[in-house]
Amino acid sequence: MAHKLVIKNVSIMLSGALEEPILDADAVVVVDSSIAEVGRFADLDTGGANTTVDAKGSALAPGLIDSHVHPVAGDWTPRQSQMGWIDSSMHGGVTTMISAGEAHFPGRPKDPKGVVALAIAAQRSFAAWPGLVKVHAGAPILEKDMVEEDFKYMAEAGVTLLGEIGLGGVKAGEEAKVMVDWARKYGIQSTIHTGGPSIPGSGLIDKDIVLEAGADIIGHINGGHTALPLDQIRCLCEDCSAGIEIVHNGNEKAALYAMRTAFELNQAERVILGTDGPAGSGVQPLGIIRVIAMLASIGDVPAETVFCFATGNTARVREIDCGLIEKGRAADIILLDAPQHSAGNNVLEAVNLGDIPGIGMVIIDGKITCHRSRNTPPAQHLPEIV
Repeated sequence: MAHKLVIKNVSIMLSGALEEPILDADAVVVVDSSIAEVGRFADLDTGGANTTVDAKGSALAPGLIDSHVHPVAGDWTPRQSQMGWIDSSMHGGVTTMISAGEAHFPGRPKDPKGVVALAIAAQRSFAAWPGLVKVHAGAPILEKDMVEEDFKYMAEAGVTLLGEIGLGGVKAGEEAKVMVDWARKYGIQSTIHTGGPSIPGSGLIDKDIVLEAGADIIGHINGGHTALPLDQIRCLCEDCSAGIEIVHNGNEKAALYAMRTAFELNQAERVILGTDGPAGSGVQPLGIIRVIAMLASIGDVPAETVFCFATGNTARVREIDCGLIEKGRAADIILLDAPQHSAGNNVLEAVNLGDIPGIGMVIIDGKITCHRSRNTPPAQHLPEIV
């Protein structure tokens, strides 16, 4: 029998869609794992609900998507020898993560057969793991001597992503382009490292390499950590149509510049957000909402627009079924509000001032996965199950 969840008394409904970032709605109906209806409570079929959540005037948004993480095994990272980092990110509003390569895997294999085996194992593992956050993993780090058959085999096994090009042995643009084309042929999306080296074995990937490789995503265009010169960032935005990925672990000046350049080009839909964690700078459970607050407040872009970068934009660029509050989408939802004692009267005003919002509830696939966040400041209004 279907499970019905009703969320009512929402003050601000953030859609995740740039074309209409705020909806004229105060309620959502979820059936099983999908959004069934969005609108005014009085107009929706809310009868027979198994669970009803009173938002108590909180805002509602799609769950945040972290477009750039480096998972290894379940909720453990050897980079920081830390457990529970993915669960902590959920308490920062993240409901989906996308691997940019399992680069920190101890003894990561670098021969073609080992690369393929690890990719399939990671994809299988995270597809079945019992954690709450959805982790799209199994992103192989490209190494020399890989052949087209390797990409065909990985795709048939369920691999849909390439790890950051440049973290492994393949660094030249011409060599990378051959493998990017193979990946694209078999439906595998590619990301390229951008900027200075980040881990042993990586190197400088400048604009010429990025453009020649032709990957689908310009990974951390603001550097991970070291950014390219601003004129190269402009060239990347102007000379290709790839996703423009801004990360928490990068250069903030470069992040603002990349975002502003996208707006100048009337291509804000290309901007997506990630953390690039875990990394040497640590684990950032609030990394995505911190980037949202930074871009909105210092970048002078309305908060409702910046939320789209971490939700609908990423979902569309990454071709996944969450990130938007619309019928048929995965019911990955967060309820949030201005933090207590913020100078902002609501979540949008608070974020526009640079404050981190308080998260009162996280819902993944229609199931309540946490109530008040243990990591954000307390929200002015907290939702309740009634």
